[in-house]
Amino acid sequence: MRYPPSQFPPGADRWQARMTSADFQRVARSADDLGFDALTLSEHLALPIDLVPNMGAWWPHAFTAMAFLAGATTRIRVNASVIVLPYHHPVAFAKAVSTLDVMSSGRVMLTFGVGMAPAEFAALGVPFDQRGKVTDEYVAVMKTLWRDERPEFHGEWVDFADLAFEPKPVQEPHPPIWFGGRSMAALDRAARLGDGWAPAGGLLGKGPWFEEPEQLPELLARVRDTRAQVGIDDPFDVHLPVVNPRIGPNHTHLPPAFVPQSAQEIVDEIGRLAELGVTWTSASRPNARERTLDEHVENLQWVAEEVVSACR
Repeated sequence: MRYPPSQFPPGADRWQARMTSADFQRVARSADDLGFDALTLSEHLALPIDLVPNMGAWWPHAFTAMAFLAGATTRIRVNASVIVLPYHHPVAFAKAVSTLDVMSSGRVMLTFGVGMAPAEFAALGVPFDQRGKVTDEYVAVMKTLWRDERPEFHGEWVDFADLAFEPKPVQEPHPPIWFGGRSMAALDRAARLGDGWAPAGGLLGKGPWFEEPEQLPELLARVRDTRAQVGIDDPFDVHLPVVNPRIGPNHTHLPPAFVPQSAQEIVDEIGRLAELGVTWTSASRPNARERTLDEHVENLQWVAEEVVSACR
C-alpha cells in the first residue's frame, strides 16, 4: 500500500491560499522526508461561478504545480487528481510530461478525468458532449508520441505524421496513467487505457456508480475481464482514501460513511481496503484542525509516524 498526503487546493480555513513559494517547498519536502509516496494536486482552469460557493475559486494549474514540487524534492512522486485531459492539447501536454519525467528522474504520475463543468469547457472552446471520446483520443495520441520513433496519428481531433518527438519519458513505456471518476464508464476507460483507477471524489448520481469499497472485488473482476479482452496483463492500481469523499450534485459535500477516531482505526481500515484490492490510499489525523502551515506539517508527521510506519 502506498501513501500520498492529503491533496490541494485550499480547505475551509483558506490558509493554503496564502502560501508562499517557500511554504509550498516546505510541505513538499516534509512529505518527501517523512516517507510519503506521492504528492497529489487537483485542477480547475476557470471554475464556473455557480460552483464557487461549494468548491472555492483557488485552483492551481496542476502540471505547473507538479513541476515546481518535483523540483523541490528528490524522491517523492508527483501526481494530479485530476487533470481534465480535454483541456490540454495532447501534443503539447505529452511534451510537458516527458520533459518533467526526464527532469524528475521518472517521478511523474498522471490521473486524468473527462471533466464535469460545461461552462469551463465552453470557456476553453472544448466540446463538452464529446469529452469522453476526446479523452480517449488524446490518451492514444500521447502514447503514440511517447512510444514510437516516428510517431504518426490520424484521428478525429488530432492528425500528424513525419514528426520527431524527443525526449521520451524515462518511465517505459510512459508514466503511470490513472483515471478518476466513480462511474462505470470511468472504470472501463481505466481498464482499457490506464494503469489504475482513482474513484474518490466522483459525483454521486443516477447509477450505475461506485459508492462503497465492498463493491471493489466485483469491479476489479470486471477490470480483469476487460484487460484480458484487449490483451493487457500489467498490474492495475486502485487509489481510495481512508475517508472516502461523498460529493452530491453541484459538488456539495456529503458526510462520509466512515470517520476514524484513532490511528488504530485508520490502520485497520487500510488493511481492510488492501484486502478489497486498494493499492494506494491517503489518510488524515482524526479531528485535526489545519488553521496554519505549522499545523498541517504537524499532522503530516502524525500520519507518517502513527499510520504509515505501522502499515509498511
